[in-house]
Amino acid sequence: MEITDKRIDAGKAFDWGRTSEEYAKYRDIYPKEFYRKITDRGLCIKGQKVLDLGTGTGVLPRNMYQYGAKWTGTDISPEQIEQAKLLSEAENKNIEYLAVSTEDIDLPKESFDVITACQCFWYFDHERVMPKLAELLKPEGKLVILFMAWLPYEDRIAGMSEELVLKYNPKWSGAGETRHPICIPDAVYEHFEMVDHEEYDLMVPFTKESWHGRMRACRGVGASLTEEELEKWDSEHRKLLDETAPEQFDVLHYAALAILNKKLS
Repeated sequence: MEITDKRIDAGKAFDWGRTSEEYAKYRDIYPKEFYRKITDRGLCIKGQKVLDLGTGTGVLPRNMYQYGAKWTGTDISPEQIEQAKLLSEAENKNIEYLAVSTEDIDLPKESFDVITACQCFWYFDHERVMPKLAELLKPEGKLVILFMAWLPYEDRIAGMSEELVLKYNPKWSGAGETRHPICIPDAVYEHFEMVDHEEYDLMVPFTKESWHGRMRACRGVGASLTEEELEKWDSEHRKLLDETAPEQFDVLHYAALAILNKKLS
């Protein structure tokens, strides 16, 4: 499904379905600490029902399945959902997946204890989505927004890779990340109140191949470049890594989370 949003990449179209197989293979990269920050707060654990928005290939529910929550994952891309189902079945994990945009979710009110949104919150139409999410949560329900990004100005390999993405996709708005709390639009606060947030650094391990795959599976590359552009980018990026990177290395990232309570009427 091709998506065009003037807020993202200056309106350049992208389609996660074009990179779903690589996404499934290369983007399951969150370290254990990323998940522990959630469970240490008593969230996404046994006895809770959790809705994961923008689930992609089911990275969050599959990795947190061990903590006992009952998960439902939704994503606008049917191809992403297909990969999520295949991976979950292979791992013998009973997770429900629905191919639907967050704006069009139609599930019973007060169905969930927790709603998670990992690497996807900025894609939503917040004016439409926030009252829906408030309705889907139980009275004491929580919204958990999660994010992780490499730091291109501090990590040499990340910075060089990012420059190459911008060579082929100069309007890509995923570039230039620095540490900051997750941005929460005003529309969110009509239905939720912030109760906790944290920002912290992570070192994420890669090989040349897995980092190449991670970069290729990003919105600015595999989801949006033409076949000709992608072939050229692929060749240049492999050459860049061969000339500058060891076979195994860590990439400096920062992660952030924000936890919001549903307001009681």
